[in-house]
Amino acid sequence: MIEQVASAFERQDYHRAAKLLQQLLKESPENPWVQFYLGRLHEVTQKHQNAEKIYRQLLRNTTNTKIVTQARQGLQRLQELAQEERQRAIAKATAQPSNSELGLLVLEPLTNELKTIAAPKFAQIMQLDPYTARLVLPSRGWRGYRTGQVGELEFYGTQLQQAGIPCFWTTIAAIQKIQVFQVKYFSESDTEATVICSNQENQLGSLSFQWSEVSARVVGLLPIFEEVVDVNARRQLERKTQTQDYAQFCDLHLPERNCILRLYDHGYEFQQGVEITPQVSQNTIRINWNSLLKWIEQHLSKTKIWSDFTPFAETVLDQTEMLGIIQPHIHLFRREKTNWDPAFHLYSGLIFLKIK
Repeated sequence: MIEQVASAFERQDYHRAAKLLQQLLKESPENPWVQFYLGRLHEVTQKHQNAEKIYRQLLRNTTNTKIVTQARQGLQRLQELAQEERQRAIAKATAQPSNSELGLLVLEPLTNELKTIAAPKFAQIMQLDPYTARLVLPSRGWRGYRTGQVGELEFYGTQLQQAGIPCFWTTIAAIQKIQVFQVKYFSESDTEATVICSNQENQLGSLSFQWSEVSARVVGLLPIFEEVVDVNARRQLERKTQTQDYAQFCDLHLPERNCILRLYDHGYEFQQGVEITPQVSQNTIRINWNSLLKWIEQHLSKTKIWSDFTPFAETVLDQTEMLGIIQPHIHLFRREKTNWDPAFHLYSGLIFLKIK
C-alpha cells in the first residue's frame, strides 16, 4: 500500500494519499515510510510545523538511507519556504518610509528558568542554533541586540513578544528628539525645584518643575581616557590609552516636557544655589557628588533608579555606525571621540521612551 501512497503523491492526488495514509496509520503507525508520507502530506497541506516535527523525528530515529535523505530534503524545502516568507514579510514591513528609519531592537532580561524555555523559540525566530540563542538572551539588564530598519525590527520584535521573549524597539530619530538640559545647579527646591541650566545651543536659563514630574533617574559612569607611557614585554617604552578615572552622570527624566536634565560631577557648581552640604568648598568632588545624590534621593525616594548602563554599553559599543549619528550631549573634555558618550545618551533615551 506504500507504493500506492507514493503513486498518489506523484499524481498530486493528495485526497487519495490522505485516505490511504489514514488506513496505514491504523495498521502500522510506527512504520518510517508511513511517517515520512504523513510528513509530506502535512507539508503539501501547509501544516509546516507538523511536517518539520516528523522530518526531525525521522532523522533522529531512522537509519534507512532513503528516508533520511528525503527527510533532509523536506526540511530544506521548509527552510527555503520560511526564508521566502520572511523576506516578503520584511519587505512589506519596511515599505513605508517611516518604517525604513534606523532603529535598535533591545532584549530585556530573563531568569535562567525562562531562558531555558525561551532559547529554542528565540533560535527559531532569529535563525540561530539553540546554544548561541541561550548565550545571547540576557540575564541582567538590557542587551542592544540588532540595528536596522525599524520595520524589520518590529517584524522580529513582534514575533519575540508573542513567544514570551520580552523586548522593545525604537528609532534613533525618536531618541534624538528628546531635549537635554545641562544642569549647572539647583537654585530652589522644596515642592517645586528650579535648576539653572543650559540648553542644546548652550544658552543659559532656568527651568522649574515639580519633583513628581520626574519619571526616572539614570546613573552611570563614563570612563576618562588618558595617554600613558608604559614598558612592554620587551622593555620598550610605548604609549597606551588607559582609563584613568570615571565621570559620574545622573539624568532626571521629565517626560511631560520631553526633556532630560543631565547632571555630572565635574559640571555641577556645588558652591552655587541650594546648599547641598556644609563647607562645600573644602570637600572633594566625590564627597560633594555623593551628597548631591543623597539630596536628590530625599526628593525622589519613590522614583526608580536605572543603573545598569555599563553592561548595556558593552553590548552596543561596537555599533559604531549607529552611535556615530547620536548626538551624545556629553560635555567632557575628550582628546578623541569615544562610543561611551553616545552609548550613555542611548541608554538614557531608551529608558525615557520605554517608560514615558
